[in-house]
Amino acid sequence: MTTADRFRAAVESHDLTALDALLTDDVRVYSPVKFTPFEGRPMVVGLLGVLLRTFEDDFRYIGHFDGTAQTSTDGTEAPSAVLLFRATVRGKQIHGMDLLQFDRDGLIKELTVMVRPQSAVQVLGEAVLAGLVADGLVPAPAGH
Repeated sequence: MTTADRFRAAVESHDLTALDALLTDDVRVYSPVKFTPFEGRPMVVGLLGVLLRTFEDDFRYIGHFDGTAQTSTDGTEAPSAVLLFRATVRGKQIHGMDLLQFDRDGLIKELTVMVRPQSAVQVLGEAVLAGLVADGLVPAPAGH
């Protein structure tokens, strides 16, 4: 079973312990709602926990592509996988993909999440921010 297969199984079963075991210590997540990446295993595991709670019960992966892609950190080619998904957040249908980039040991070094349409990105961003604040992972925005 590949790392991408194990990632998919862990997401589908909401298994944060299994997800944690697939990540490098310095993992980065590039989100559609935040310019700078989420960095480090503790923050990324926290973010994944929020995401697992945020998506409604219809989250499902619908495709899987393997290849290579340049990493954002040093531009080197890295083994990669793209997992296509569909989900609903607060009544909005989301189409998305997870781009997983692996290190030499097969662990996830970078995860880039892309979603559409724009209205779903906005709803997802609001829901994730609320979850991150509730879990104490980020401070509440000023004025809230």
